[in-house]
Amino acid sequence: MTTVSIYIHRAQTHGALTLHPAISHCFRAWQWLTTGMVTKEWVAVHRKHHAHVETALDPHSPKFYGLWHVIFFGAFLYRNAARDEETIRAFAKDIMNDRLEQMLYARYSYAGLLLMLVIDVILFGAVWGAGVWIAQMLCIPVFGAGAINGFGHSIGYRNYATNDASRNILPFGFVMAGEELHNNHHEAQWSAKFSHRPWEYDISWLYIRTLRALRLAHHVKVRRVHDRTA
Repeated sequence: MTTVSIYIHRAQTHGALTLHPAISHCFRAWQWLTTGMVTKEWVAVHRKHHAHVETALDPHSPKFYGLWHVIFFGAFLYRNAARDEETIRAFAKDIMNDRLEQMLYARYSYAGLLLMLVIDVILFGAVWGAGVWIAQMLCIPVFGAGAINGFGHSIGYRNYATNDASRNILPFGFVMAGEELHNNHHEAQWSAKFSHRPWEYDISWLYIRTLRALRLAHHVKVRRVHDRTA
């Protein structure tokens, strides 16, 4: 979840920060190994969500698909949207598509998952390794495509009266790397920090601050209104 939240969501999709090339590649490689997602596709689908939120064009709106359909079948909704070439052209034409992306990450998007299985089995043995791999494979479909896209527009509290149904699922963003603070994100999409109130916590912001201190992240954008913890 951390890789998706910091690299593909905050940095690539919304330009909330710029990561050092070495860190970007580490994130990109881990994303390939654990999710099989192609950066351009994820960015395009998410930008389309923001552009058409709560409408029939929203790729995964509980308003149109129903909460439990998004919860349990969110990964399929994402995959259907990601296969739309027009969506990719319209919303992700600025996203990096270097030779490594073309020849490996995008071309063999699922090869990383198989390699991750081999690594897990080598590290933990056949039984435990398979269990760790299954947990890794379920993480994004369950928490990302399901919980955030579903509960994040249905259940929780709102700090801001945004023009959508976005909600903060919980004030403490640990399990889903800070993505729990979904209403805050919809209010300030460009902000690298999702926690806006003194009692809220975004664990990915701790990681971003650490990267910034190490000069591995720069141009970090932060919403300062109501923010007493930056």
